[in-house]
Amino acid sequence: MRRLLLSVLILFGVSMIIYTIVRMMPGDYISSITAGNPMVTPEKIARLRMLYGLDTGVVEGYFKWLSQAIRGNFGDSFIYRKPVAEIISSKMWTSFSLAFTAFILEIIIAVPLGIISATRQYSKTDYAVTTVALVGISLPTFFFAAILQRVFSMELGLLPLQGMVTARYDYQGFMLFLDIAKHFILPITVFVITGVGSLMRYSRTNMLEVLNADYVRTARAKGLSEQTVIYKHAFRNTLIPIVTLIGGSLPGLFSGAIITEGIFAIDGLGRTALIALRMGDIPFIMAFNMFLAVLTLLGTIIADILYAVVDPRVRLS
Repeated sequence: MRRLLLSVLILFGVSMIIYTIVRMMPGDYISSITAGNPMVTPEKIARLRMLYGLDTGVVEGYFKWLSQAIRGNFGDSFIYRKPVAEIISSKMWTSFSLAFTAFILEIIIAVPLGIISATRQYSKTDYAVTTVALVGISLPTFFFAAILQRVFSMELGLLPLQGMVTARYDYQGFMLFLDIAKHFILPITVFVITGVGSLMRYSRTNMLEVLNADYVRTARAKGLSEQTVIYKHAFRNTLIPIVTLIGGSLPGLFSGAIITEGIFAIDGLGRTALIALRMGDIPFIMAFNMFLAVLTLLGTIIADILYAVVDPRVRLS
């Protein structure tokens, strides 16, 4: 109950800060749609501001928004003329399918390689894994995406350059699924290559700390095999910091990737949020950020539950 009340207070504070920042930004939706139009008079601009609820101060406007948001009404998007909840629900699964697939691949690749690198510290394998991790961390997303598009789409013609489906074919059912999967290969590759390095380094560092712990030395002194020591005694304690990282990744799975979605012209939530921010679409910006705030709190709760799964001491306490 205490945690629930704290979460409500956090959401209230986050919404207030975001609304204030959005209203303080230079320009707004009305100035965006009327810019460069000599036919628009100051009177028309004033009427449009009143129509979109932008003629009020920050405090009054915030409490108007809050009174509706508490009832579950986040308003209609200025740009799309639709309820923002409908827009978010229609686009978030595209971003989620991309990010979740990439995230699973990152875990499958990074955790085992991090453990191997730690158990063979300062060996050729360790240096190779560390080099790969640093290359992945250092690669700018836009640069790597452009290289993949150039090689696999423009030069070799193996994969689509942009978009989510092939426009000239009307695929249905399983063929449509395969077509979308083919379009997602390059964006997912960008996600994995640029994201796997951090998780790999994180796994390696945690495993090195655990391998130097007293209970690991005791396990080795008891004559247990190295495989038993690593995968039965050390690995489980390595998972605790990784669980924290996984819990914190939940908002990122739904929020989309602005740069990657923009480069590959994928109609996901990240690209939509960027357009809304540029145009000053306050209802969408508020709903989108509150959605991420709720996911952040939910990710923290999930991480706490997973602590108890990987560490019995947490469950006993």
